Amino acid sequence: QVQLAESGGGLVQAGGSLRLSCAASGRPLRSFALAWFRQAPGKGRIFVAAITWSGDTTWYADPVKGRFTISRDDAKNTVYLQMNSLKPEDTAVYYCAADLIRVGVTYEYDYWGQGTQVTVSS
Repeated sequence: QVQLAESGGGLVQAGGSLRLSCAASGRPLRSFALAWFRQAPGKGRIFVAAITWSGDTTWYADPVKGRFTISRDDAKNTVYLQMNSLKPEDTAVYYCAADLIRVGVTYEYDYWGQGTQVTVSS
């Protein structure tokens, strides 16, 4: 078991930046492949980014490519999502997810955080 807790969300103007963090507890994060998802108001949860156990491979959804960066610091048991050039359409609750086996663009991650709200004003 692992518990995930996101932080770093907030209100930012379009064009600004935020860095989300997801801290793990209960088990070393290095055992898990990791991902970020988001859910906008009235819409389903969608994939944003993912990273392998070693951190050597990453995946991004097309709308965030070139603007968002996923990274991990296993020494700190934390995964990050650096978000630059934010747009109003990035407004959503952002969730981190982890899995021992699955990796990449999948919705089948076993462990999920509670989410952190990101609001981008125009």
